[in-house]
Amino acid sequence: MDLKELVRPEPTSMPRRIGRVALGVALAGAGITHLTVAREEFRAQVPAWFPVDEDVTVLASGAVEIVLGGSLVALARWKVAVGLVVAAFFVVIFPGNVGQWLERKDGFGLDTDAKRFARLFFQPALVALALWSTGAFAALRRAARR
Repeated sequence: MDLKELVRPEPTSMPRRIGRVALGVALAGAGITHLTVAREEFRAQVPAWFPVDEDVTVLASGAVEIVLGGSLVALARWKVAVGLVVAAFFVVIFPGNVGQWLERKDGFGLDTDAKRFARLFFQPALVALALWSTGAFAALRRAARR
């Protein structure tokens, strides 16, 4: 992909802009709760196999979510690049969601296998929202045609 594709300030439709900003606010909000009121809930979701201390993982992922959320809102010129990074972040944390399901860890009302399993289908939706709302899907399609 050409670097120009990542920073081209193309016009954005209102639904995409709303989606990008809403995702950014939600991501930053989730990050803030990692560091404050929901820290214990997030600690319970770190898979047992993950080699980093639970608290360090929660704090680091919370900080990353705040930065990514803020970037979605504030860096409109870089929205395609930010969208790709946010989508990659959602992919990287997906094994943690699978781990919560497989290890039967409760958290945030996910107290049954069915609820934990159903949550797994939200992660691809978040990836799609990040790519669609930032124009990254379109940029990837244009790059693939070249």
